[in-house]
Amino acid sequence: MKKKFLSILLALTLVLSLAACGGDSGSGNGGDSGSQTSGDTAGGDSTGDSGTAPSGAAFKLGGTGPLTGPVAVYGLAARNGAQIAVDEINAEKGAVQFELNYQDDTHDAEKAVNAYNNLKDWGMQLSLGSVTSKPCEATAVMNFEDRVFALTPSASSLATTEGKDNVFQMCFTDPGQGAKSAEYIATQNLGAKIAVIWKNDDVYSTGIYNTFKEEAAKQGLEIVSDTTFNDSNATDFSVQLTDAQSKGADLVFLPMYYDVAALIFVQANTMGYAPKWFGVDGMDGILSVDGFDTSLAEGVMLLTPFSADADDERTKNFVTEYQSRHGEIPNQFAADAYDCVYAYKQALEAAGATPDMDAATLCDLMMEQFTSMTFEGLTGDGAGITWESTGAVSKSPKGMVIQNGAYVGMD
Repeated sequence: MKKKFLSILLALTLVLSLAACGGDSGSGNGGDSGSQTSGDTAGGDSTGDSGTAPSGAAFKLGGTGPLTGPVAVYGLAARNGAQIAVDEINAEKGAVQFELNYQDDTHDAEKAVNAYNNLKDWGMQLSLGSVTSKPCEATAVMNFEDRVFALTPSASSLATTEGKDNVFQMCFTDPGQGAKSAEYIATQNLGAKIAVIWKNDDVYSTGIYNTFKEEAAKQGLEIVSDTTFNDSNATDFSVQLTDAQSKGADLVFLPMYYDVAALIFVQANTMGYAPKWFGVDGMDGILSVDGFDTSLAEGVMLLTPFSADADDERTKNFVTEYQSRHGEIPNQFAADAYDCVYAYKQALEAAGATPDMDAATLCDLMMEQFTSMTFEGLTGDGAGITWESTGAVSKSPKGMVIQNGAYVGMD
């Protein structure tokens, strides 16, 4: 009898101990949950303070991006921008609170799928998709199959949203960037003879190139040099640059990511070739490349939805906060991700959604809201941001130029 009594007493003690350990998680107040890291929630690779509300009182928001690797500038910026928005919203202690979990996919589709599965196991209710296009094409299929609504800040390929009614974009599509770039170059009279260097095994680069070439013909632009490359020869651009230079190209259009563009700028400088350079949103990040002489990017132009030197209060506050946390000016990937979180907040509030709803229910509500609402964000214009039923966003691009090591808006 004495042994039986001691066993019962030990069991009761264990139960009370476990209850005490988990007591704050559903208490309804902030408690210490803000100290939990995003990576801790799903055993993933993301880092940083999740800024969460108590478990069960917040919408679980997940995403994947390159937090390490050669294009980590994009993933880190998106995660950082989203985190600032989550922290601001949670500080309001309103009806909508978020728990953010960003997983590292290293810009690899297979790893992005694994990261998505981590988020699914964690209980993700809403998604930020993936940061770059190829990984997002893979995770978007899963978003569609699982009926988890996704709003990607920066995956711009058409295949990201095609055939998927619940995958939306905050960024411009690749074809949209190509057409707008050709139109901008023509209307601003930026070049008489155009060269294009593009990557033929990358959906991002080819998507932009195809519509740029089509729109350039409509705008009367003369493309005198059209050269390409792929992963196997993405280190030596002497052939492409020599072709452009020999044919008198005074502007070179680069529909690619910043890491390769940095190599091109170095090699062009070595051979004494100094045309005007024009890029798209993938060029945003060129000033952050380790070991790169940023003076070589002086005068580089690009189209982007975000201008860090804008003088509206919301932009100034965001830039100040971002600089305070990370010691640098935010790029458009950070701004787009920040807008994603606030767009979710607006849609959830309008729908009267609650965190106890499952992902499929929230998916239906988000599809209804995003195709009917107008959103004012950092990356919009006076007309606001809207979405088509295809998931494509409608907003106006801004011309930017790098001057004195900073992005400056062009008239």
